[in-house]
Amino acid sequence: MTKEKRSFFEKLTGARDVDTMGTGTSMPIYTEEEETSMQNMAVSHDAPAQEWSTTEVAQNDAEGQLTIDVYQTDNDIVIKSTIAGVKPEDLDVAINNDMVTIKGERKQEETVEGENYYYQECYWGSFSRSVVLPVDVVVDKAEASLKNGILTIRLPKAQTNKTKKIQVRGF
Repeated sequence: MTKEKRSFFEKLTGARDVDTMGTGTSMPIYTEEEETSMQNMAVSHDAPAQEWSTTEVAQNDAEGQLTIDVYQTDNDIVIKSTIAGVKPEDLDVAINNDMVTIKGERKQEETVEGENYYYQECYWGSFSRSVVLPVDVVVDKAEASLKNGILTIRLPKAQTNKTKKIQVRGF
């Protein structure tokens, strides 16, 4: 019995190609759990809009998670995130030891019944994101600004690798 080499896709998903009709063409076979997962991920243009309401989110205590970019310059660690529709006073940026936490809430200005939506992809409600910092920063000199819906946080790097010489005293 020869052993067939599995494709990368088969190894990744656990699917197997099986020739069910003897036609020489094969089709992947998935477990029931994989089938359900793929069906849940499938998007149909005829499907009704997914209903997200701030009351449902509040009841489930679920929070949205921000997408962020984190990069470094010579002197700073920079965190950027798109936060459209949020006022600066509705944002809370906290720096604690080696972590930055951004919290806020995007408030929906009008109430629309779920059946009236064609698409509802925007997230409304509270959100947060915590980021572990890759280097030490000077917390007292950190700055945050919101311009055109982009939150930018600049965290100056601490100069931890400077060598300081000290005088040795004899007694």
